[in-house]
Amino acid sequence: MYGGFWFNLKNAFNHKENGLYKLLAINILLYLVVMVSGVLMTLGGAEGIYRQLLSYLMMPASIPYFASQPWTIFTYMFLHEGFFHILFNMLFLYWFGLLINEYLGSRKLVNLYILGGLAGGLFYLLIYNLAPLFSNQIDTALMLGASAGVYAIVVGAATLTPNTEFHLILLGPVKIKYIAIFYVLVAFANSSGSNAGGELAHLGGAALGFLYIRQLQKGRDVGRPVQWVGGLFENLMAKKPKVKVTYRKKYTGESHSAEPKRTVDVSTQEEIDKILDKIAEKGYDNLSKEEKRKLFDFSNK
Repeated sequence: MYGGFWFNLKNAFNHKENGLYKLLAINILLYLVVMVSGVLMTLGGAEGIYRQLLSYLMMPASIPYFASQPWTIFTYMFLHEGFFHILFNMLFLYWFGLLINEYLGSRKLVNLYILGGLAGGLFYLLIYNLAPLFSNQIDTALMLGASAGVYAIVVGAATLTPNTEFHLILLGPVKIKYIAIFYVLVAFANSSGSNAGGELAHLGGAALGFLYIRQLQKGRDVGRPVQWVGGLFENLMAKKPKVKVTYRKKYTGESHSAEPKRTVDVSTQEEIDKILDKIAEKGYDNLSKEEKRKLFDFSNK
């Protein structure tokens, strides 16, 4: 990361390898757009139009309805309406996302969030169409929220570093594996309640988070397709970077008129990805001094 929280959030789209703050910024910006639009349109007597527009971005439970707007499996995971809904989602995304970012890097953090959201959406669709409990609700059920992606990150972090401790108010230090277990049990207990759809998506995201980290530990990154698509968009939007060239004078006992030695030191994204993969497999302490230097230099570009 480049600076404090607010600096990183404000400049989320100005830096690469800043996936955590990009996710936070997208969710917060869309929440503000939805909130302001909802208030203004409701005051103007157009609440029905607002609801109709929002439904084009929410994930439907009905398979025919979903088939007519398949993009919702992506858009739903960035939308929120309630203030406390987005507040708790963003807090958990930030706290646990920092761990994923530290151990696996920005790209795998985004992979985990997107895959968790996709898994949550598909599990929601599946259960609503199979469970008799939802037969009377399926045609009108809609879902929104980042919770499935956040659950994937919470469970993923707990799978990766289960004994890391968070200091909780009143409880003191608690290992994150117990936080994740509690988090999942609450979702399971509420999966037949008033927010059954959302809770089912939570469970789908949680399962994906566990499986993603287990596969990564075996050397298989199932998030590469997501990373590839993200790289395409990033390359389209990013300016062509300038190669940094440094000139260093090295004293050799010759006259000062000698031409200075030119050195070029550029770490490519491919090199950084290999270093991050090595951290995931063997840990940061197993990096060579040269690899640590490259990682440090790249993070400060």
